[in-house]
Amino acid sequence: MDRFEWLQQELARRCPGLEVRANEPMSRHTSFRIGGPARLMALPKSAVQAKAAVLAAREADILPFFLGNGSNLLVPDEGVERFLLQPAGRYSADPLNRVWEENGQLCAGGGVSLAMLANAAQGRALTGLEFASGIPGSVGGGVVMNAGAYGGEMAQVLVSVTALDLDGSIQTIPAESCGLGYRKSVFSDGQRLVLEARFQLSSGDPAAIRARMDELAARRKEKQPLEYPSAGSMFKRPEGYFAAALIDQCGLKGFAVGGAQVSEKHAGFVVNRGGATCADVLELVRQVQARVQEQTGVALEMEVKVLR
Repeated sequence: MDRFEWLQQELARRCPGLEVRANEPMSRHTSFRIGGPARLMALPKSAVQAKAAVLAAREADILPFFLGNGSNLLVPDEGVERFLLQPAGRYSADPLNRVWEENGQLCAGGGVSLAMLANAAQGRALTGLEFASGIPGSVGGGVVMNAGAYGGEMAQVLVSVTALDLDGSIQTIPAESCGLGYRKSVFSDGQRLVLEARFQLSSGDPAAIRARMDELAARRKEKQPLEYPSAGSMFKRPEGYFAAALIDQCGLKGFAVGGAQVSEKHAGFVVNRGGATCADVLELVRQVQARVQEQTGVALEMEVKVLR
């Protein structure tokens, strides 16, 4: 029996309510729809289940990978010999998948989608999260990446984060100690799982909030290739430049490797036109980076993470 088999059996014994899957295809869990199987995956619904999984993994000498909505992730075609933890399910009463109000703040479990969070805020006549309504990530992933769009970002409304450490400890960290910057935070090193986040929003008119969300959705539909699987912006914004403009300037719109293509609608996106592999995407990225570096002198850095 190897470590992963031991861990699977131990999780079934210690935490019988925890859903655990072996050799789970990661193409089901990434917005790219790309990726081979993960050796083991657990889908906790509560902090208790998540903590049990982390402690058991520690005993097995296995480092868990904390997975959000998979919207900023690329997984190798051959799969990964990893143990993944992903807060389970859709919006529900489960602690990691619910939204509630407490002490004048909007609170959400780490597994809640950002779209659901924005809708919940709108339904409560709270403004400040409209920017998040079209971001295809989870609250946990949004905190880790300090997700943002159209002039808004998590740092503007975040109050605190409750997170689970690899040693099984649970801490609540105020926003000012979260190191929130451009697409990064203190959680970016993957050493903690976001269990809960709290937001300070302002009262607003539900109709006006909905109108703003609809406006942003229309702008996304017009400018972004939402009809194809992707991981959103493939590259970070270089200081003083826009990645999409540089790629377009180099004549790379529509450039393809296998099933992966630089979007013809938005050059900052790499899309899966059908049957794209992780190898296709990485080779396309390599060639785009080389061309842009050669023609403009600017080095593009991937925003999308590759799971190893």
